Amino acid sequence: MESTGGPYLNTAAVTSPVGIARLLQMTFGCATFSLVAHQGGFSAAYGTFCMFVWTFCFAITIFIITCEFTHLHSCLSISWGNFTAAFAMLATLMSVTAAVIYPLYFVQLGCYPIGCEVRDFRIAASVFAGLLFIAYAAEVFLTRAKPGQVTSYMATVSGLLKIVQAFVACIIFGALVNDSQYSKYVATQWCVAVYSFCFVVTVVVVAFSVTGKTALLWFPFERSVVIYTFGAVLLYVSAAVIWPVFCFDSKYGSPQRPGLCAKGRCPWDSQLVIAIFTYVNLLLYVVDLAYSQRIRFVSHL
Repeated sequence: MESTGGPYLNTAAVTSPVGIARLLQMTFGCATFSLVAHQGGFSAAYGTFCMFVWTFCFAITIFIITCEFTHLHSCLSISWGNFTAAFAMLATLMSVTAAVIYPLYFVQLGCYPIGCEVRDFRIAASVFAGLLFIAYAAEVFLTRAKPGQVTSYMATVSGLLKIVQAFVACIIFGALVNDSQYSKYVATQWCVAVYSFCFVVTVVVVAFSVTGKTALLWFPFERSVVIYTFGAVLLYVSAAVIWPVFCFDSKYGSPQRPGLCAKGRCPWDSQLVIAIFTYVNLLLYVVDLAYSQRIRFVSHL
């Protein structure tokens, strides 16, 4: 029998610093949703979102560990380095969101009316949720591109920022559908078009990088991404000017929160959230544009 040229199992997948971080992610994720499902409990959209985050991240982490330990990732027609880097960044953002939302809505210091046992389970789940976020952040820190290092695009600052930009856009979309009254003016509809266009193109850039198909395109992908990023900066500048004017100027909207506006269903609150995250994404695209001048794409890692 011919030698395969190496061991069948990759022990470095679980013994390296990145491998240990992933084992911790698996452990903390399992502990978190187990505590919630067993006794902590969850309800409404916020609780469902948290459970989805923990189970989704746990399942993908198990998949990554299994593929790397058995070398099965070499059989997949994707850019493995781009995939793992993109998922680590996405999981970091999702886990920190869940780690904030769950204790905010479900944890209390007193035992009444849920009982001390349920309260303790929820506190423990919140602690493990925080540890889960730290474990994913540690993987991003360990796998990020170092100066002068040849690495996958999604491991670079620009690649990681693409994930953050898409995540922030999802927050904007969530606020838009929460009675933001964006359809009142053509100008605010333009802002929605800006958010949608930039989100779609950013997701397409991530998808091409993860699938490793950038080399098959008939146009220079690297140059096109830089041009798109510059265009996204200009588009977000327009939204950053237009949205606050048509939402908070006294001629079109309300400079202050209406006194009779219901908590949780107030258009003014949604408009404020959108304005804040518009500026956040504008800053992210500016930083992305600055870093994109200093990187080169490697699609096959």
